[in-house]
Order: sequence, then C-alpha cells, then structure tokens
Amino acid sequence: MTAIKRILTGDRPTGKLHLGHYVGSLKNRVALQDQYECFFIIADLHTLTTRPDKAHIEELRQNIHEMVLDYLAVGIDPERSTIFVQSAIPETYELNLIFEMLVTLPRVARLPSIKEMARAAQIDEEAVPFGLIGYPVLQAADILLPRAHLVPVGKDNEAHVEVTREIARRFNRLYGEVFPIPRALIGEVPTLVGIDGKAKMSKSLNNAIFLSDDPQTVNEKVRRMYTDPKRIRADIPGTVEGNPVFIYHDIFNPDVDEVNDLKERYRKGRVGDVEVKKKLARALNNFLDPIRERRARYAAQPGLVEEILVEGTRRMQEEARETMALVHEAMGMYGIQIRRRVQELTPPKVVPA
Repeated sequence: MTAIKRILTGDRPTGKLHLGHYVGSLKNRVALQDQYECFFIIADLHTLTTRPDKAHIEELRQNIHEMVLDYLAVGIDPERSTIFVQSAIPETYELNLIFEMLVTLPRVARLPSIKEMARAAQIDEEAVPFGLIGYPVLQAADILLPRAHLVPVGKDNEAHVEVTREIARRFNRLYGEVFPIPRALIGEVPTLVGIDGKAKMSKSLNNAIFLSDDPQTVNEKVRRMYTDPKRIRADIPGTVEGNPVFIYHDIFNPDVDEVNDLKERYRKGRVGDVEVKKKLARALNNFLDPIRERRARYAAQPGLVEEILVEGTRRMQEEARETMALVHEAMGMYGIQIRRRVQELTPPKVVPA
C-alpha cells in the first residue's frame, strides 16, 4: 500500500463544468492537492452507458478539452495531480470484468441513481443497457485501480462509493488484502439547486451557471432565477429559507453583512428581487473573474491540454499495471501464467523506419 493516501475522483466529459460541480467536488479537490496524491479521471467510458452513438463519441474530444481547461482554471495543478482519460487505461476494462463477478445484479439495479440516469437520458425501463446497470461497478474499477483511499463526490454518488467499498471488502476477503477500503468525501454544499429552483443544477436541465460563462450571461441567468413564488410585489414579506437566490448568496457572496441586510429587508418586504439579484450577479462575477482569466490564459497555449493528458495518462498506466500485478498475484489465475509465457515467446515487432 502507498504511504501517502490517495484520492480518485472525476467527471464525465459531457461539456463545460458549472457551479454545482465546483461546490460539490472541485473545491474539495483543489484544497486536498497538498495533502493527498490525487488522481482525476475524465470518465469518457461512463458516457457510453447512455450514449454509445458515433456522433457522441466524436464530441468527446472537445468536451474533454473543455473539462481540462475548467480543471486548470479552478486551480487543479497537473504538476501535483494526475489528470487522465479513462478509456486510455486498458487495465480499467479488465478490473471492471473481475469486479462484475463480485456483486449481484439486484444490488446495483436498486440504486436510485441508475433509474435517474436512465430517465434523464430518456431510456425506457425495458431498454436500460447492461452497461448502465453496471455503472457503479465500473466506478469501483476507476476508484480501486489507483488504490484510492478517499473519493470526493457529490451527494448523488455517495451510494456508488458504498458499492466500491463492498467490492473491495469482498475481493480482499476472497483473495487477500490488495485494496484499501475507500470512503466518500461530500462537499460542504452536497447539491446546488438550479437557477430554476429544481433540486439539482444540471446541464441537461438547462438550469446551470457555467464556470466559463461571461459576465453578461451570468447577469441574464441570475435575472431568470426563481425566488419566493408567493411574493408578487417588493413590499410583500418574502421567504429566505430555501430561496435559490439566497442559497447562492450564502455560498458565493463573501460580504456577510450585505447578505444579512438583504435577508432582513426581504423578510420585512423592504427590498425587491431586482436589488437582491443584482448584488448576487455582482458577487458571482467577482467569484468567477479569476477563474475566467486563468481559463483564457490556458486556452491560449496550443497543445497544453493534450500534453497534460498524455503525461497524466502515462502516470496512471504505471499505477494501473502495478495494481493489476497485485490482483493477478492474489487471484492466481492460470491464464495469467499462460499470458506471460506467450509474451516471453513473442518477439517484439520491428516497425519499418
């Protein structure tokens, strides 16, 4: 086992990241870089569980590029952390298959998140792909391949980490101690409400403020935000608790006195939504300005993102090979011995100059 404890977390490359990603996980990742050995996975294989079509696959390259820029912009440092592409690690496929033997179908099928992902992708219950049901098992392979101890995730993925813990325990019980038992680390704000008042900010719900949104776009989105639906005039006392605008003020507005003043006047019907939203937009743009500036600086460097991914994937491949060597030794599969003999007897290919 490693002396310095490790973190594995990441995102599916579905596009640019938003404020929900930041409060749910990104903020934790940046803070933990100095305390742990961090592995950040760009989980492109996971996107195939709901969209295996060629058009989607062709979008992945640009989505991955945008995601890495967002990582860099919020402060993830590729010199201290390993950023890699999931599908580039062959050992992921092998470990996923082994883990599929260690968990029952009812265990993963009853996870609420699987049904939610199917609904979000508009997949009929009878047409749910096997890969989507096995999503948490693939996540377990992601987490345990670098032998991670801690998994910073959003609240909706906490149950998936529990599946990983169960798989790690069962493997260790059957074959010997290979994997640590990882634990989930939930952000201070487990789930950020969307600007439409729905329970979760999401790109697919069109209710997100992205880390790369320009100031005018942020202003427009804040103007559309839901507030107290019962408050039809500024002189009517309003509700602060559960009000999306004030939820955002509490998270992103560092001027506590201003926020408390707005809350007091809002409750007494002495301030309108326009003023509350205007001050929120200003606070959000102040928060996003340095992120946008860093993103633009990195985006202006041709080839930077690919260099980071190549180096990060190389580092992850080294760890993956080491992990699978431990797995093979623990399991003692005869086929692995045959594979090694074949490799010994197969001469290296000579590539023409």
